[in-house]
Amino acid sequence: MNWMLHDLEDGPAPLWAQIANRLRVDIEQGAFRPGDLLPGEAELNRRFGVSRTTSRAALDCLEREGLIVRKAGRGSIVLPPRIERPLNRLSSFSEDMLARGLRAGYRTRSIRRCPVETAVAAELQIEPGTTVIEIDRLLLADDKPIATSMTYLAPFAFETGPVLDCAELDSGSLYQWLQDKAGIRLAVGSERIGAMIADEPTAQSLGLRSPAAVLVSHRTSRTASGQPVEYAVLHYRADRYNFRVESVRP
Repeated sequence: MNWMLHDLEDGPAPLWAQIANRLRVDIEQGAFRPGDLLPGEAELNRRFGVSRTTSRAALDCLEREGLIVRKAGRGSIVLPPRIERPLNRLSSFSEDMLARGLRAGYRTRSIRRCPVETAVAAELQIEPGTTVIEIDRLLLADDKPIATSMTYLAPFAFETGPVLDCAELDSGSLYQWLQDKAGIRLAVGSERIGAMIADEPTAQSLGLRSPAAVLVSHRTSRTASGQPVEYAVLHYRADRYNFRVESVRP
């Protein structure tokens, strides 16, 4: 392991930051893999002759960065790398996972027709009370829960197309189904992203221990002509998922 090969250096970088950086590099280079245990505070203290406060600060730093999780009685466990999605392109969950070398999976919990509430109706540009299709799904990355998705489809998306069923949705992308079966191609979209503490059902679905933070995406997807087709509310595991925005200084 590279982290232990050399002594710490006197210089501007604090000792805890040097230790954190060495462990971070080993994680990024695959010396420590997801599920592996990092050296504990006592081992770091012995190797570098530092105080418990210093070694704890190094591990705390890695936990804040989402690289590890620290569990009492077990130690510091390396987490799977975060999934990062750029916000300048409209893509399905399966396309996102494929681009990152992960296997997308779905667990459709319900499909139902229901009258739409005012907030959703506004996103889909229809009258409140109009019947839409509501789809409740759990999204998986390499068989591990990564997000919950509550999707609402505008009436024209299913009035003349085939009926959706859970087995069909579990086998692939909703965007691909819309294109292949309903003849609707999603071309543009808008998205609002925030953070919140997950309610208990969401935390349980995502395998999180409450209280747990999640990223919340409110996304409206449209055809090339601008007609809303889908409104979705997604709750992502904040320890596994990032959004990236490219910025240009005017």
